Amino acid sequence: MSDAPNREPDRVMRSERPEEAGDPWTRLPSMAPATPAAAARAKQARTGGPPTDALAPSGADAPARTADASGADAPARTPAGTPVASGADAPARPPGAPVASGAGIPARTPGAGRPAVPGGVRAPAGPAAGPFPPGGRTVAPSPLDPGASLDPHRIHRTLREEFPLTYDPLLRAWVLSRYADVATALTDERFTHGHRPGDPPCARAHVDVDVEALRSVTERTAHVLARRIAERSQVDLVADFCHWLPAGAVAAAVGVPYRDMMRLVRGRAAGALAGECGGQIAVREKALASFLGNVLADPDQVAALRDAPAGLVARAWTESLRRDPPVQIAVRRTGAEVPVSGGVVPAGASVALLVGSAGRDPERFREPDRFDPFRDDPGQLTYGAGFCPAVLLAGFEAEYALRALFTAMPRLRLADGFRPAFTGLITRAPRSLIVRPGG
Repeated sequence: MSDAPNREPDRVMRSERPEEAGDPWTRLPSMAPATPAAAARAKQARTGGPPTDALAPSGADAPARTADASGADAPARTPAGTPVASGADAPARPPGAPVASGAGIPARTPGAGRPAVPGGVRAPAGPAAGPFPPGGRTVAPSPLDPGASLDPHRIHRTLREEFPLTYDPLLRAWVLSRYADVATALTDERFTHGHRPGDPPCARAHVDVDVEALRSVTERTAHVLARRIAERSQVDLVADFCHWLPAGAVAAAVGVPYRDMMRLVRGRAAGALAGECGGQIAVREKALASFLGNVLADPDQVAALRDAPAGLVARAWTESLRRDPPVQIAVRRTGAEVPVSGGVVPAGASVALLVGSAGRDPERFREPDRFDPFRDDPGQLTYGAGFCPAVLLAGFEAEYALRALFTAMPRLRLADGFRPAFTGLITRAPRSLIVRPGG
C-alpha cells in the first residue's frame, strides 16, 4: 500500500491490500500427504477408483462416499471412519494410533446404532448409522473436500453424526467435530501447542491495558469510517469498512500515524499492544464482516439491533461467532491419550478441531443453523473467557460498527438481490457486503 499521506480508506484498491500473516493458532500442517505414493492411495480411497491427478469432481460435496474394499492399495477403515493398519502400505496412520480392536474405538455393525459415547453426546441410530453400501465401506468426508469452501456444513454434519473421531490424510491429523470434544481440546491441558486469545496463558501476558482508551479509539475510528462512505450510492462494507476498522483501532491505540497505519499496524504496532495476539487483526476483520452480514441479512435483526443496548449487541456478537466463526479449523497436539466421542486420540498426535462444526452441533444448540441473538443457549469457541486486548477490541468493534453505521446511514440495507456469500476453508467470512447507504 502506498504511504501517501492523503490516501483515504474508501479509495484503496483491493489489489493494494497487504498480505495477511494470519494467527499462529490457525496454521495447519501441509494439506498434502507426505509422499506421492501416499497421495495416490488417499485419492484412490476417496474416489473408489484408480489414482488420478485430482480428486474426482463428481460427488465432491456428497456427505459420504464409498471406497472399493477389494483394492490392494486402498486403506482399510473401521466403520467409525478410523484408519487401520492393514499392512506396510497402510497410509497416513501415525504411530500409536488407535485401531478398532483394543483401542477404545467401539465397533459398529451394519445397520446398528453407534454405542453410547463419553461426554453425554447422543449416538444416533437407525438409517444414519448404516447400512454400509454393498461391496464397500463408508469413508469419512474431508473438511478439505472440493466444494467445502462454499458449503462445509453438510460435511460437518456427516462427521459429527457418523465419524466423531477420524484420521484425515489430507490434514494429516485426527479430526474432532462435536462441540463437547472441540471445547475440551481448546481448554484441556492434555492438548498443547495452541494459542487462543482469552485463554489463561494469554490473559497473564497482558498488563496495564487501558480498557476505556480502547473503547474510545474504537468508537472514534468507527464513526470516522462510517461518515466517509455515507454519501455513496453503493458500498462494499468488507473492503471499505471491515478491512479498516480493526487495523485503525489498533493504530489509534498505539499512536501510529494514519498514513502508516496499514504498513505498520500488522507488525510492530500491533505487537506493542497485543503481543502474540497481534495477528488477530486479520481474524477480527473476518469476524466483523460475518457479524455485519448476519445482521443485515435479516430486516428484523436490523430493527432489533439498530438502537439496542450494549448487552444485546454483545449477545448478537457471540451468536455470530458461534454460527460463523472466523476460524473454522484450529490445530492442537496431544500430550497424552485423550478419550473423546468415538474412541481415543493417541498421545503426540496432531488434532484438527472443526470450530465451525462445533458451533452448529444440535446436541449443544437448538436450531443451530439459525442466527438468533435472543437464544437462551449461547456460546462460542473463537475466544476464551479471560482478559485479552484482542478479545476486547473485537467486541468493541462489533458494537461501535453497528452504532456508527446506523447513525451515519439510518436507512442502510443490503443492495437489491445481494445476499452475503460465506467462503473459506480455514478462515471463513463474506468476501463482500454490498449495501445501499441511503436505503
